[in-house]
Amino acid sequence: MTLYKHFSSRSVLALLLIITSIATAQAAPKKMCVFDLLGANGPFFSQMKDYKTAALAWGVALELKPYTSERVAAEDFKAGLCDAVSFTGIRARQFNSFTGSLDAIGAMPTYEHLKSVITTISGKKAAKLMFSDPYEVVAIFPAGAGYMFVNDRTIDTVGELAGKRIAILDSDPAQVEMVNFIGASPVGTSIANMYSKFNNGSVDVTYGPAIVYKAMELYKGLEPNGGIINFSLVQLTMQIVIRKDSFPEGYGQQSREFALSQFDLRVELVKKYENTIPEKMWISVPEEDATGYLEVFRQSRIRLRDKGIYNGKTLKLMRMLRCKKDPQQSECTAADQE
Repeated sequence: MTLYKHFSSRSVLALLLIITSIATAQAAPKKMCVFDLLGANGPFFSQMKDYKTAALAWGVALELKPYTSERVAAEDFKAGLCDAVSFTGIRARQFNSFTGSLDAIGAMPTYEHLKSVITTISGKKAAKLMFSDPYEVVAIFPAGAGYMFVNDRTIDTVGELAGKRIAILDSDPAQVEMVNFIGASPVGTSIANMYSKFNNGSVDVTYGPAIVYKAMELYKGLEPNGGIINFSLVQLTMQIVIRKDSFPEGYGQQSREFALSQFDLRVELVKKYENTIPEKMWISVPEEDATGYLEVFRQSRIRLRDKGIYNGKTLKLMRMLRCKKDPQQSECTAADQE
């Protein structure tokens, strides 16, 4: 009887996993810059710990380094101080315009729309779109719908935004274009200070996912007459970008499939944050006003596509999915389509 026959198939598999883990542990860990406004104590950094565990099965040991500045995280990644980076899709646009356009203003109305898009582009057939030499996008996670936080509850239509001071990210030309288009006054900020500017009254409007309501204490800036417009401006994402040559062959596809498998869990967490916001803070948007928002956003996306800021392939894909879910929308027969 050979030695192998003394082992069950389960024992052999366990042994192989142990050998793989030992080999992985002995290899030099890959450094990963992780952006989270709350640093090592934040929710996104915590989620990257789960990703780190999953990466071991793909032959990579990750060393996570927290950053509270998204700009610095991106610069360190470009400088080669990190092998991988996790940050917002807006920041990822400079590394891959295709996935970086998923956060296009008004392009994905719901989490269901976003899941359809991520499912479509996470397959092997779309792998080439994830690569932009020397970078590869290896994960896309939902970060929550972006809502407008206003210090005056009467600001609930596009027209009423005219002349208002709106916090925009200096790193995103799309936001500058959008705010100028609606006749508002853009106030340049970074993610690190856009919420403090709202709280101290330097701007009238800011935006972000529900998690910032408590984490950034936005209830201070909302008092006494403000609120949150209950209309999704954008589906925000967190994306992981790697320097492809630094990782094993096939790592990217395994990672994207893992990220997709986590989508529903991540959305559940997002909704928990949304449900913690007091009902009185939400501002309902009449259907006719919502239609107005959608048309302004559509026109803005077309302008931004024509200026080379948004990726046309991404916009076309998202439009196809929107019209598949609701073919009665006027945009589905519009002459100036995305």
